[in-house]
Amino acid sequence: MRDIIVIGGSSGATAPLKSILGTLPSDLPAAVFVVLHIPARSLGILTTVTQAASHLPVRPAEDGMRIEPGHIYLGVPDRHLLLADGHIRLGRGPRENMARPAIDPLFRSAAVSYGPRVVGVLLSGLLNDGAAGLSAIKRCGGLALVQDPRDAIAAEMPLAGLQAVTADLISPSDRIGDVLSDLTREPAGPYVIIPPEIQLEVDIAAGERIDSGVLRRIADPAPLICPDCGGVMSQVREPGPLRFRCQVGHAKTAEVLASEQENAVDEALRVALRVIEERAELVSRMAEDGRSTGRRAVAEMYEERAEEYRRYADTIRRAVLMSMGRAEPRENEGGQDQVD
Repeated sequence: MRDIIVIGGSSGATAPLKSILGTLPSDLPAAVFVVLHIPARSLGILTTVTQAASHLPVRPAEDGMRIEPGHIYLGVPDRHLLLADGHIRLGRGPRENMARPAIDPLFRSAAVSYGPRVVGVLLSGLLNDGAAGLSAIKRCGGLALVQDPRDAIAAEMPLAGLQAVTADLISPSDRIGDVLSDLTREPAGPYVIIPPEIQLEVDIAAGERIDSGVLRRIADPAPLICPDCGGVMSQVREPGPLRFRCQVGHAKTAEVLASEQENAVDEALRVALRVIEERAELVSRMAEDGRSTGRRAVAEMYEERAEEYRRYADTIRRAVLMSMGRAEPRENEGGQDQVD
């Protein structure tokens, strides 16, 4: 039987999750596991899920907790939610896509432990978290359900899931609960050999030791630096979205890594703009001092430097505006900069 349901989501996933859980039957013959990317120490999701699924027991995950059908288990802050040998394991491994709990470790661990008995559900969210985990579920014989991107508040995550796998169902959230009820009463497919690289990534999420030797088993070094720890990153060799891991184990998809790098570049530009504008102001004051003390040559030299710094500042300001998706400033008829 397909008796393991894993659900992942991020931005905009709360409403579809409530809809799905609210339609599951009270005699559901499967256990449900939920990971939403939530802030540390946030308990709001527990109240939300408990109210939506009042006819089913809802429990925050605890390490060593026995898995029971008809129960809903929620990922807890700052621990990866993992499944192994009929029990829950809370992992202390590195963050994945800046999150812990993260969606991909849950999906991978379910795939490794339960293979074709797993149904993975990917809901609304930003970037492409969950796509790699959904790929692992499919590789291990399970089913992949994806919220229709047109139905999602944030369509990026469902779209990424559809790019990573051939989904078994693409559906609006208000139909997914009924579909899950039907699937849990169908026989699971045949078991398949579990790829060792998926098991290794589950071990990393659980907190197992990782070093360059272990990493070489699943990835190749890349000329990139981990934003979290400054370590060298390696490109993971597997189907699914382009991903990287560092020697400590931090994992990021290319989209998440690019987003973090873009934020770092934006901050560097703003710092550079502030420093150059301060320099231009200082040199302007030095020019004024030169004029007031009769040192004309000195004043003219500092005025030239101030004008040069202002040109540099204008160039950086344009770069900052472009990085924000805004038009370049242009001069209006009065000679002042304005932005379209």
